[in-house]
Amino acid sequence: MARTEREERMLNRLQAGARNLSCGVHLEALSPLQRNELYTTLLFDRLQRKMRTVTELWEEATRNWNQTFYLMYFRTLGDRTNQAVYLELARRVPYRIVLRERLAPHAVEAMLLGCSGLLDLYRDDSYTLDLRRSFEYLAAKYSLERLDAQAWELAGIRPANHPVLRLAQAAEFFTQDEFIMQRAMECCNENDVRRLFRVEASEYWRTHYIPGAASLDTPKRLGNFKANIIGINLVAVLQYAYGSYTGHEALRDRSLTLLERLEAEDNRYIRAWLNSCTPAPANAFETQALLQLATEYCAERRCTECPLGRRLLQRAAETH
Repeated sequence: MARTEREERMLNRLQAGARNLSCGVHLEALSPLQRNELYTTLLFDRLQRKMRTVTELWEEATRNWNQTFYLMYFRTLGDRTNQAVYLELARRVPYRIVLRERLAPHAVEAMLLGCSGLLDLYRDDSYTLDLRRSFEYLAAKYSLERLDAQAWELAGIRPANHPVLRLAQAAEFFTQDEFIMQRAMECCNENDVRRLFRVEASEYWRTHYIPGAASLDTPKRLGNFKANIIGINLVAVLQYAYGSYTGHEALRDRSLTLLERLEAEDNRYIRAWLNSCTPAPANAFETQALLQLATEYCAERRCTECPLGRRLLQRAAETH
């Protein structure tokens, strides 16, 4: 059916402002109920998209959910620039090997840091020399292949988010509990997530952000901000995916409840929405919906497929 003149004008306005997220004013004009319906549609859309990634990793992991959780953890551990290399490291040091060495956290740390190649970038001290020796033994034992250190993008990374420190924290995380995925599936709120992921790197890292360079004595814990991000992109997504696969409806519902109870994200997309008059999102449920709208619809100018765009075009068609 041909569009009316009003529909064409509305579509042109939407597409012209799409990449600047200019339709925030239209979100503001919706009633709270209408906005919640829209956000729910967008969130399910986003979870379905993320579930495809989980399914790919699950198939790669020969349908082992613990290895899938492990791969997803590393995928969400760093920023987007290092996402692929974190994931490759998790493939080279698989969860089954971590489990075998779980009672020796130093060995797991040696495998992750040694296999990352990052130790080659820094001068050695007694601790890193010990890590290297342990890695050489474990690499021979498990046929581990080292990554090239140049694969990592380190420019502009804050010390607290440096891959070396994140990997030391990951070693502690995966050696604290054999049933770590089960604990993640039980998370219902922000406090649960923070308790699960609030791990502290081993003693050496209290006085180091990177190898061989001393810093002030500070516990190097995974902070609340990072725990929140992992809660959104790992825990809630795995709850939804695992609940969908097993037919566990309560677990799928728990993933939505968890997103409602996690803090709203603060990133360039959310700030852009706020600048275009969008009501401030109350929680991660709403920010995830807004991210889906921005990245999957606005960025591609898919206004005719967008739930908000369709609503506005329908209203234009009905207006005489």
